[in-house]
Amino acid sequence: MTPLVQAHDLAKSFDVSPPWLNRVLERKPRVLLKAVDGVSFSIERGKTLALVGESGCGKSTVARLLVGLYDPTRGGMQFDGQDAHAAFKTAEGRTLRRRIQMIFQDPYASLNPRWIVEDIVGEPLREHGIFAKGPELKARVGDLLKSVGLSPLDMVKYPHQFSGGQRQRISIARALATQPEFLVCDEPTSALDVSVQAQVLNIMKDLQREQGLTYLFISHNLAVVRHVADEVGVMYLGRLVEVAEKHTLFDSPQHPYTRMLLDAIPQMKHTGRRRTPVQGEVPNPLDPPTGCTFHPRCPLANERCKAERPPLQMLRGVQVACHAVEEGRA
Repeated sequence: MTPLVQAHDLAKSFDVSPPWLNRVLERKPRVLLKAVDGVSFSIERGKTLALVGESGCGKSTVARLLVGLYDPTRGGMQFDGQDAHAAFKTAEGRTLRRRIQMIFQDPYASLNPRWIVEDIVGEPLREHGIFAKGPELKARVGDLLKSVGLSPLDMVKYPHQFSGGQRQRISIARALATQPEFLVCDEPTSALDVSVQAQVLNIMKDLQREQGLTYLFISHNLAVVRHVADEVGVMYLGRLVEVAEKHTLFDSPQHPYTRMLLDAIPQMKHTGRRRTPVQGEVPNPLDPPTGCTFHPRCPLANERCKAERPPLQMLRGVQVACHAVEEGRA
């Protein structure tokens, strides 16, 4: 079966150069920040791929590339067999945008504070011409609010009258308004309390089962990922270093960076055992290390790691970019 979403060699660079006059006077070159540098993955219909990694590794940039908020510098994305980035620029792009929606990270910033909930959730319905104003729109907004555990009576309230978890439910209702097939979730629970996180995640799992939704779920919380994902991709400095089925990744991680992330999670059965903290600092993305970008922090790094960038390849049944795994040193 062909995957619903296929990203191929996706890359995005941002020009962070000083102003033109400064560059001329100080004789400085242009500076490019490679936020995403050649990411490839696929997601099957009805499944969840989670992207994990430390802050600044390019996860949110991937999310924005997939929904068309950014144009890729290189590479592209196939959605249901068609070139999504080419389609976004045409008249048919509106139809495609109905099928791909996004839930943003901060529920306090992603809702317009001057609008009531009826206008917030109803906006996609009006914009895409599904419903104009009237009783049908009201009824549809009420149904959407019920589907995320809120009441139709909440339609007349403003965002400031809700808690963070309730606001995120409103964001989910808005994303579901156009009956999308693919939802890009950019750390949808990171701004919420742990007890509320569980409620929001359970709602998202239930909606996935009922509506057959496909998710790209971005998080830096591995406990959350374990709860929601079918497959996990680990990102480091704009590149994927390991992609594996969830149980395989948690039970037998291959890449040293994945091991480091999992070692940092407290576990009941390991009470009393010394935990390995995540070593070192993420390098400056404007001046990344040569070869494998993880080598300055890697306990298994050798001269080849410092000189040669490892490709993402199938090793021991998982996709991993690591010379140590390839050579059997891991």
